[in-house]
Amino acid sequence: MKEQDPQKRNRNFDEVSFGYSEEEAINEANRCLQCPVPQCVNGCPVNINIPKFIKEIKEKNYQEAIKTIKKSNNLPGVCGRVCPQEEQCECKCIIKKNPIKIGYLERFAADNEQKNDPIQPNQLNKTVAVIGAGPSSLTCAADLATKGYKVTIFEALHDTGGVLRYGIPEFRLPKSIVENEVQQIEKLGVEIKKNFIIGKTLSLDELKQDYDAVFIGVGAGLPYFMDIEGENLSGVSSANEFLTRINLMKAYKEEYDTPIKKEKQVVIIGGGNVAMDAARSAKRIGSDVTLIYRRSEEEMPARNEEIEHAKEEGINFQLLTNPTKILGDEKVTSIECIKMELGQEDDSGRRRPIPIKGSEFRIECQKVIIAIGQGPNPVLLNQIDLDKNERGYIKVNEKKQTSDSKVFAGGDITGGNATVIKAMGDGKIAAEAIDELLSK
Repeated sequence: MKEQDPQKRNRNFDEVSFGYSEEEAINEANRCLQCPVPQCVNGCPVNINIPKFIKEIKEKNYQEAIKTIKKSNNLPGVCGRVCPQEEQCECKCIIKKNPIKIGYLERFAADNEQKNDPIQPNQLNKTVAVIGAGPSSLTCAADLATKGYKVTIFEALHDTGGVLRYGIPEFRLPKSIVENEVQQIEKLGVEIKKNFIIGKTLSLDELKQDYDAVFIGVGAGLPYFMDIEGENLSGVSSANEFLTRINLMKAYKEEYDTPIKKEKQVVIIGGGNVAMDAARSAKRIGSDVTLIYRRSEEEMPARNEEIEHAKEEGINFQLLTNPTKILGDEKVTSIECIKMELGQEDDSGRRRPIPIKGSEFRIECQKVIIAIGQGPNPVLLNQIDLDKNERGYIKVNEKKQTSDSKVFAGGDITGGNATVIKAMGDGKIAAEAIDELLSK
């Protein structure tokens, strides 16, 4: 599989990976052993029949392959690009040292799909409201529409996709892919109402009166900060804000007049996929980028592929380093850090970073982007009367049902699923549970 040259791609937002050619896809599909007990399926949060669609690719039956995938996953072009298959299905593959590249094969099937309109199901006399239009909501809506329910999505922003559109950069997930897959979901009969804020335009109680069931999949968009001196200086932002601005304002296209200032030196704090996305995006708009992470590379939660791409593109990694203070006079001028060493394992199973006394140093910069996670946004949660857990997320049972039997929830708003595919898995579980409730 070919990719853009690193020295070219770190100056543009064109997609990094070119995907499999037909020959590469067939060769990879031929490696599948078609195990009688496919553990890869158990690892997939949406339970795609992985051996079946791979066999169909092997036989050049690409239409059947995409049909097989779409029985479980209505966002195959998205998942083939951003799902961490190495942590989900590929790690279950019996070929341990060189597992089947399931994600690349899923992307191949999606990219080769003939754009046929989906078959319209028989309509049921039941309605479901879905709040939010991110991966969990889109999955729930598509599954319910396939069963014949009349589904309406209420999206607060002016376009659909949630993190798929606003949080993941173009070079990892082209927005044309998101647009196409949302359109396919609309063709199932799903109605999407944009610029519609539940809790302001309409309350949850009013939705419950108008619809037979409600699903909440609004994500967790409140960024965490470090609570260190200087975080209020001009030039400090969350990775969420930075990536949203780039995606929303198309800062990577010369024809757009964007307010995103291209600072010479940028520091990213964090070690997850969002941190990598922010670092690689900042590099592409012309900044020298340093990424600070308090543990070693082995403990980084980001996908290995994203870490390697960041290195290839010239991101400077400062590992075993922790920020202690952001310096400047109204605007950021530098960041003070301390070196760390790893001690005993903590609750996460990773070795705890411990500061090394006397190892403080500074890095000059004009912008600091913080990417250390996010939590539930209280704006919506404070307006709905549902039980929350100790961390403030909506509390759900194994069927994604909330304390209100008519209301279900999934994705990051229920506890920080962190990945697109896990959020989609929640949407599928909720759709099954809603169908069970409304079928009684």
